[in-house]
Amino acid sequence: MNDGSARASAPTQKIVTYLEMKDPGDLSPAPVVPGLGLRRLERDSPLVRSVQAQVGEPHGWRATSRTEEEWDEHQAALPLRQYWLITFEDEPAGVAYLEPQSGGDVEITAFGLLPRYVGRGLGGYALTLALRQAWATEPVGAPDVRRVWLHTCTDDHPHALGNYQKRGLRPYRAETQPTPTTPA
Repeated sequence: MNDGSARASAPTQKIVTYLEMKDPGDLSPAPVVPGLGLRRLERDSPLVRSVQAQVGEPHGWRATSRTEEEWDEHQAALPLRQYWLITFEDEPAGVAYLEPQSGGDVEITAFGLLPRYVGRGLGGYALTLALRQAWATEPVGAPDVRRVWLHTCTDDHPHALGNYQKRGLRPYRAETQPTPTTPA
């Protein structure tokens, strides 16, 4: 019997999908969106944390729950990370963070749009810009970037995985992870 007091329970697992692109020629660019661009941010810019928090809040990104001290420690541990602001008509619209890694890999560690820009047809071209920038990043321990990779999960925007695949990223691993539960 359902007396209306039962709540839908949140999933107790999430699927994390890892995707990669091994050649810049594999990029399938989205159509150009006039007014959309990328702007490099200094690591100490207040936009780094504030825009990432706004992008990630609907998806439960961990960065949104870090204290100021935890954030500073996290940033200090990532000296090579590049912070790129996605802009639309010169206003902040999202983030694309790139991290060069040993052997010529570049990880896209964060990518997403501010909620007010979601659903407006910007994501495909924003990802195109981020992937082009990743391929242009100076590699670590290799003469050229050999691979660009990222991961997404079922907690992210429902169109994220499809957008990544449409741009030419290919899944190479998926894993099921427990989702932390919070008391009701």
